[in-house]
Amino acid sequence: MEYVDNNEKKAKALRPVLRGFNSSSSEIEASAVISSDGFTLAWELDGSVDPDRYGAMCASLLALSKRAAQEIGRGELKQVMIEGENGAMLLVSAGSGAVLALGTKATANMGMVFIEARKTAEKVKEILSAIG
Repeated sequence: MEYVDNNEKKAKALRPVLRGFNSSSSEIEASAVISSDGFTLAWELDGSVDPDRYGAMCASLLALSKRAAQEIGRGELKQVMIEGENGAMLLVSAGSGAVLALGTKATANMGMVFIEARKTAEKVKEILSAIG
């Protein structure tokens, strides 16, 4: 029961951060905070996206990317970007146990998105550290 209550606290604290992040730019279409084990803690996603499946896929991508970065000696992974014809997806580390995942429009100014994503990931890290 403690685990569920703690996750509810996290979700309640993270949702306003994600709403603010999504509204910071019309180029950001979706965002979520996902634990390293694939649990989606909070999200602002399109209704057609299953947050649990999205979280599991992002956690898998992150785990593979971390292993690849370690394999070639790149150090601690900071972010992963996937670009598609309809936009980009970005995974940004938010501490050792979480990641900020976001989706952008194809027209997004990625420099600005990176800046806002890093700021938001830092907020997420602070919130998760405070809640525990």
